[in-house]
Parts: sequence; C-alpha cells; structure tokens
Amino acid sequence: RGAADEAAEQAPSAAPDTGNGSADDEDTDASDDSAEDHADDGDDHDEHDNETSGSRRRRRRGGRRRRRGESAEHDGEGDDSTDQDTGRVAAEQAAQDAEDTAEQAEEDAEDADDSADDHNDSGSSGGSSSSRRRRRRRRRAGDSGGETETAADDPERTVVKVREPRKAAEPSDEVQSIKGSTRLEAKKQRRREGREQGRRRVPIITEAEFLARREAVERVMVVRQHGDRTQIGVLEDGVLVEHYVNKEQSTSYVGNVYLGKVQNVLPSMEAAFIDIGKGRNAVLYAGEVNFEALGMANGPRRIESALKSGQSVLVQVTKDPIGHKGARLTSQVSLPGRYLVYVPEGSMTGISRKLPDTERSRLKTILKKIVPEDAGVIVRTAAEGASEEELRRDVERLQGQWEEIRKKSKSSSASSPSLLYGEPDMTVRVVRDIFNEDFTKVVVSGDEAWKTIHGYVSHVAPDLADRLSRWTSEVDVFATYRIDEQLAKALDRKVWLPSGGSLVIDRTEAMVVIDVNTGKFTGQGGNLEETVTRNNLEAAEEIVRQLRLRDLGGIIVIDFIDMVLESNRDLVLRRLLECLGRDRTKHQVAEVTSLGLVQMTRKRVGQGLLESFSETCVHCNGRGVIVHLDQPSANGGGGKRRKKARAGADHTHDHETAAVAAAPDAEQEAESESEAEVAAEAAAPVALPAPDFEP
Repeated sequence: RGAADEAAEQAPSAAPDTGNGSADDEDTDASDDSAEDHADDGDDHDEHDNETSGSRRRRRRGGRRRRRGESAEHDGEGDDSTDQDTGRVAAEQAAQDAEDTAEQAEEDAEDADDSADDHNDSGSSGGSSSSRRRRRRRRRAGDSGGETETAADDPERTVVKVREPRKAAEPSDEVQSIKGSTRLEAKKQRRREGREQGRRRVPIITEAEFLARREAVERVMVVRQHGDRTQIGVLEDGVLVEHYVNKEQSTSYVGNVYLGKVQNVLPSMEAAFIDIGKGRNAVLYAGEVNFEALGMANGPRRIESALKSGQSVLVQVTKDPIGHKGARLTSQVSLPGRYLVYVPEGSMTGISRKLPDTERSRLKTILKKIVPEDAGVIVRTAAEGASEEELRRDVERLQGQWEEIRKKSKSSSASSPSLLYGEPDMTVRVVRDIFNEDFTKVVVSGDEAWKTIHGYVSHVAPDLADRLSRWTSEVDVFATYRIDEQLAKALDRKVWLPSGGSLVIDRTEAMVVIDVNTGKFTGQGGNLEETVTRNNLEAAEEIVRQLRLRDLGGIIVIDFIDMVLESNRDLVLRRLLECLGRDRTKHQVAEVTSLGLVQMTRKRVGQGLLESFSETCVHCNGRGVIVHLDQPSANGGGGKRRKKARAGADHTHDHETAAVAAAPDAEQEAESESEAEVAAEAAAPVALPAPDFEP
C-alpha cells in the first residue's frame, strides 16, 4: 500500500500491464487527457495483428514494411524445401521482434506528440496530429474498396490503401503460439476490448463537487504504538475503513530499490528470477523490464536478450511475497515524495484526477517550469494548494535521491544483491501517502510515534501540524474509538448488515468470493423485488468497506441476490462504483456475468488483515477440516480415529485421550453386540409355547 499504490493508480504505465487489473488508468490523467486514446487509435500494429473486423488502414508509399499474413503464406506455398521453411520461420520471428520494438517506439512517440500538442495554448494541432486524425478517418470509414480517393487536406502524391479483412481462422485441435511477446499481446487485447466497450476514465470533477465530497465525510486517523507494534486506523464517520499494522518480524519491502543479481531467465515464461538478498528469489516479468535503460531501445524486446544469468540489474519491489509467491519487481523505478512521485527516465506527467479542474490547471502550469526534461512526475492528491516552491523542493529532493541511487549502483564497491534505497518506517509512509486536507485530525498514542509524526509533518506540511493531537489518557485510544471491536468483527468469515442481512467472505487460491444473504431481513412492506434490492444496496456499501479494511486483492466475485428488473441491477452496480470511489487502491469492476455475478479486480500489494493477525493451523494446514479415512461408526456420533490427518498426526487432543484409553473395551463390546444382533435377525421365526392359565 502507500506510494506504490498511488503511483500504480495514477501513472499511465509505459510497459505492458501483467496484473489482473486493466491497463487503463482510472484516477490519473496525463498532461493531455486524450493521449492514451490517441496512442491507442494511432497504434497501427494493434489493429494489424489481431483485428478480425473489416477495419481499414491508410498506407503511404514506401511504408515501413510489407503486409504480412495471407500474402506471406501464399508466397511460400511453392517452396517445399525444409531449409527454406526454417529460414522463413526465422525471418518471420525476427520481423515480429522488430515490429514489437517499432510498436513500442511508435506509442512513445505518439504520446510525446500528444503531450506536446497539449502545451500549445492556441489549441491548434500540427501536421503529425492532423495526419493521425486522417489516418483514423480512413480506418473508420470501412465502406470503400482497395484504394480510396484522397481527401482535400492530404498532401500531394499521397497514396491511400485499405487492408482487406483477415479471414477467420478455422478451429484447430493443435496448440497455437503467438509471434512475439505474449504479455504485449495481452495488453493489445485489453486495449481493444476497452475501446469496444466504450470504457473511459473517470471524468474530472469540478471544484464544487470536490468540496462537497470532502465535507460529506469526517475522516480521522488514529495511531497507537505499543512495544514493537504500531497500528494505524482510518475512520470515516466513526466507522473503521482502513487499518495498517507494522511488526518488526514482518517488514514490507514495497518501494525498496535493490541491485539484484539475475539467477535464471525463463524465455517460455517471459520472466526472470532475481536474487535481492531476501532468501527467496523475486520475479521480474518481461513487461516490467526497462529496455531503454539496458540499451535495447531499437532491438527485439525479449527478456532473454536483455538479461543473462549472473548479471546485475537495478530493480524496485512492487509487491511483497505472498504465500509461495516471491516478491514482484520492476526495473522502472519511481520515488514517492510528499506532493508527487518522481519517475526517472520517464516522459509522461500525470495529475491525480481526484483534484478539481481549477487545481489541475494550476498544477499543470507549475509542472512545466520545475520538471526536468529527462524525467516524469505524478502529482498526488496531497499537492492540493501546494506552492511552486514546495513542489520544486520536492522534485529537487527526489532528484537527489535518484542520483544517489545511480551513484551507488555504479560504484565499484557495490555488490549484488544489495539494498540501494529503503522506504521509511510504516508510520511515516502512511502519513506521507494518506494524510491531507481531507482529515480533520490525527490522534497519536505513544511517545516515539508522536515524535516521528510531529517531526515529519512539521517539516513537510507545517500547515497541517495543528491537526495533530497527542493522546495522554490512560484509557486505550483504540478502545475509545471502538477500533478493536471493529477489528475483531472484520476477522470473522460472516459479516452482519445493519438491517439483518449478512455477507459471507471466503478466500480461495484463485479469487475472493463474497455471498450476499437476506438473513434476518424480511423487508418493510412491498414485494420480494423491493426487499432484495434494498438488501443488495446495503450489502454493496459494506462490501467496499470490507475490501478496504481487510485489504482483499486479486480477482473478486460478488454474488448478489438475484433481481428481476434491469433498473434495480444497474442501481446496485452504481452504488458499488460510487463507494469504490473512496478506495485509494487501484481497482476495476469488469462486468456482470450472465449468472448475475459481479466481477472486479483490486490490486494486491501485501498481506491482508487476516494474515497479519493469524497463522496457519498446524493440524489441518489451513484447510479448515480434518480428514478421516475410516468411516465413523453409528453410535456415539463418531468413532475411534484409526488414521489421523497427516498434519496433525503428532498432536492428540484432550478429548481423544479418554477415548483412546477406553477404545479396546468399547470396540469389543460393539463387536459382540453387533454379532448378537445379526444372529437374531438371521434366525428363523420360532413359535412361542401356549401360555398356561391356572383357574
């Protein structure tokens, strides 16, 4: 959580997205709001490699390369030689690598052009921008033949050609492969699906809406330090919505910069395993490799060409180790500050979309003066009202940190693996990333925590220092704000809603599943549809709170109670999206399936709430049940356990001791009773003697 979350949430990534979420950024805008759309529409290769519709494309004379596909296959039909086929496959692979490189370069160039167009105050566009618009018009026309007439605004000697639609591939029983990078192909598919669905980023709010959102909720931060554990709770209107805990034995590595050593590279997985000195190797995917920094800007973008075993590489941790998975790395370093995130060797400038339009315009003007040409920045929500001098000081400090990191990595004494930059303590990190004008006060309990927080806020944000208050009472501050009580309920599997309904939250290996039940809620008049919809609306608000409080991530599937009317389903989905607007962690609501399930993703960075306050059961290995291979007997509600579960074989419960001691006698008695019963049932009926009556 923290700066890495906000960076990932706000920054348009220059590398292919390999996570569960979408590559589209929903909370941050670059310096030009339409940069991403222009880049997507101008990306000819995205449409060329995978498009199955009848889209068209304009070509100039002397293009970069000839059309591949069906024509290439027809050209090679007459060649029967195995050597020629092998050479042709190798040539196609090399061409694909070159095309992937050209695609990335073209995207970067178009993004830079769009950003430059935005700086033009007159709003007029240059020749390259108009060319892209004309190209999009040609491609979207879709009703012309092989060659079309040139438009009036086309230059002289312009030849316009359109591409014939590619034939649909016939179904095959063989495993198909992708030419080039699989992760780049996944990014193209997500972009195309986003355009088809008409998905757009969150609109920029006005200043009035911004102030209304701030005044609608009262936010309080409570900090409690006890021994080596520090806990921070965030309350909205007195309800706990976020919780952070720091223990000495479970320190987060997110944001740390290491000089790692490549252990091995797996081309088939498009990943490399890096030793960062933490015992378990971390993983670096091909989409997170900075090929420009490695001197491969114009070469094939393949991880086996960029990294070799034993090579030293500069990496940053983006996700802590979870379960059996190692830490997640990236070679595109970003350094968080109080007001902005500094991206060395970046080209884009982003501003949080949670800020109002007037503040965004002011910050955009300031950034033109203070941001270096060879770097990019992401302005955070905390930059609201910051002066030019404060922003400049933040940029210069982060720029100095980056120079220090580079100097350490290139020094002769640096040996991999080694730590080059470490994120500050969790207390400082949370205050830096979260504490802003939205909070009415911060209550701190603990001498060391008070000294740390007060010193940091007084240095970087003196205007907010008066909102700090020190807790001096002998009563526990978490007990006063009822935080411990709410934490205990958040650790349960079942969550009760105020009206009587309930949620059941289960975490599996693949996803988090949330089931909504009416429980004790029977409605207050009306029909079943109205009762179910009210229960679902209440559940939607509580689900978002539980996601934030428990820090659940990955794929999340919500099973709302079935509703008949489409308007009611849309109402519940809108309520869910509105509540998710307060969530700082990157998320995306994908769609509602045909079975009525709501699918969404939420970025997972570190351990959740349950993992912080629990440990795996040694008897069942976290499964929740103990398996008996022998069927229990009928009498007594269970029987002697002849074979125990593998995990709990060395442990004997108290109630088992008495049962084991009395087992031989009870077993013999049960066997004798069963034999007598069987003999009685199998015997032939015997006539009873006539009774003798005495007068």
